[in-house]
Amino acid sequence: MKKVLVLGLSKSGIAAAKFLKHHGYDVYLTESKAVEPDKELEDMGIHIETGGHSLKFVDGSEFAVTSPGIPPYSIIIELLRLKNIPVISEIELAYRMSDTPFIAITGTNGKTTTTALTAHIFEKRFKSKACGNIGQPPCDYADDKLDYYVCEMSSYQIAMSPTLTPYISVWTNFTPDHIDWHQGIENYFAAKAKIFKSPQAPKYAVLNACDERLKDFKADGEVFYFGKRLTGNCCYTKDDEFIYEKNGVVEFVMPLSDCPLVGEHNYQNAECAIICSKLAGIDNDTIREAIKEFKSPAHRLEFVAKSGNTEYYNDSKATNPEAAIVAIKSFNNKNVLLIAGGRDKNTGLKEFCDEVKKHIKTVILIGEAADRFEKNLKNSGFENIIIEDSLEKAIDRANELKPDVVLLSPACASFDMFKSYEERGDVFKRYVREKI
Repeated sequence: MKKVLVLGLSKSGIAAAKFLKHHGYDVYLTESKAVEPDKELEDMGIHIETGGHSLKFVDGSEFAVTSPGIPPYSIIIELLRLKNIPVISEIELAYRMSDTPFIAITGTNGKTTTTALTAHIFEKRFKSKACGNIGQPPCDYADDKLDYYVCEMSSYQIAMSPTLTPYISVWTNFTPDHIDWHQGIENYFAAKAKIFKSPQAPKYAVLNACDERLKDFKADGEVFYFGKRLTGNCCYTKDDEFIYEKNGVVEFVMPLSDCPLVGEHNYQNAECAIICSKLAGIDNDTIREAIKEFKSPAHRLEFVAKSGNTEYYNDSKATNPEAAIVAIKSFNNKNVLLIAGGRDKNTGLKEFCDEVKKHIKTVILIGEAADRFEKNLKNSGFENIIIEDSLEKAIDRANELKPDVVLLSPACASFDMFKSYEERGDVFKRYVREKI
């Protein structure tokens, strides 16, 4: 029986361990944190250690499956390299042990909504599942004989997927993020670029024509663009319609008024989904009806409630300034109050401040980043700033001011005040609904 090492008692680690055990491997799961072992896994005969990584678990492993949160320069990964034990992602494992084609969707921002919408359309015509960073790990479905995986992939997962060759690779956009993990922005770019270049080139590459770095990127495979008309393979909006072109042949897919998503960035997400769906042979009527009934994923410019003339939106997933900018630009000609702040990622704030000046009337800052954000906003000429010491107090102040829109789009991580961006968004939604 071949021995395999699984790193991390995470959702993807548990899925990989179960899948490997089911396929006859001798599975050793090692977790650095001192947590309770998973009894279900132990009952399956999976060996588990917690609180550190031992040589007993490492030695003799055929290969190792790593969780996305473990950096490539960590001690355990370096040890595995020294011992010539290959390290792969859980997604790579599912790819190697399944014939199901992958629709791989990556990008700094927008990939979750794009993945959810694409999977929603595909499920109308195929046996297909959203997976990866959204929903369940693909190993949970690897024995289900799916027609397609629609897989959200982080740069971490791509970096650890050395042979994954998607049917379609989508790159929503590229902005600085996760620089520490990759030890540099060029490493971050190169990690994502892998699934667009030989030897991992897809049949089709879908790129953002509005992103200068991606517009000029030379992907292998047949290239399609979204965001604006570029070449004869593209999807874009014109005259309030979504338009799809392949080899210069124009199709009117659906009116913008039928799309329930808010903002230009969400139109681009829909364009990605339309391209993927058309390349898989899905007809326009099915695409149109699926998009019309789609609901945005939680914490991504999610409509929460309306009180009087004030609408409340939860964009807690915006954990960097670039993501917040997308939300900030989504409400034209409205009085928008922005709630921002949290744990600072210390990325540049010039563009963020510029867009706040154009689109936002009032900013309420919370969390550890409040002082730096306030300083940068004031230096840019924006003065209408309020600082509160909790999210609840920020919402109370927003309710007093009665703007057209209250937008939580923090531009920061959540860990100074919350366990995750999900908890931050849930607190926002719950408190808004209690108070309005």
